[in-house]
Amino acid sequence: MSDRLGVTPAQTVGPYLHIGLLWPDGPYVVPEGTPGAFWIRGQLFDGAGNPVVDGMVETWQADPDGRFDHPDDPRGARKPSVPGFRGFGRSATDADGRYEILTVKPGALPDPDGGTEAPHLNLSVFARGLLHRVVTRLYFPDEAAANAADPVLRSVDPGRRHTLLADAAPDGLRFDIHLQGEHETVFFAV
Repeated sequence: MSDRLGVTPAQTVGPYLHIGLLWPDGPYVVPEGTPGAFWIRGQLFDGAGNPVVDGMVETWQADPDGRFDHPDDPRGARKPSVPGFRGFGRSATDADGRYEILTVKPGALPDPDGGTEAPHLNLSVFARGLLHRVVTRLYFPDEAAANAADPVLRSVDPGRRHTLLADAAPDGLRFDIHLQGEHETVFFAV
């Protein structure tokens, strides 16, 4: 008998992810054709660098004015300034681990200490081997000054902040998410 146990194989999140959590408007935070809309596309990778083909990326964000149509917004819920804006998107990964979200850039947000948070998206990731979602943020590459002042981004080790910055792409942004490994994305305890 070996005194060392083998690694437990990864388990998928099961068929319910694709049956119960997706809907036709999933990746559309805004309707197609919305002025200023762009795509956020990326891939989801596991710790070995392999694409996660049975995952899901979910986004939550403020509207371009930095407001939420939600009762938890301390400034009060307010209808979005962009027609059809939902603030929420959900995309399953495909056979190559790719996801995509059509959205508009959010505005800056006030932080609880009276400062300002840079424009960002909150992302939740659901995937095989995860018992609970993991949560990260996507920051915009054209917001250098706001990003430098963002209290959440400043709390991250400087050597890992780049994992939260999206890259410019021809039709929007690219943001790859690495669940583990050498290029692991920073995740937050929420």
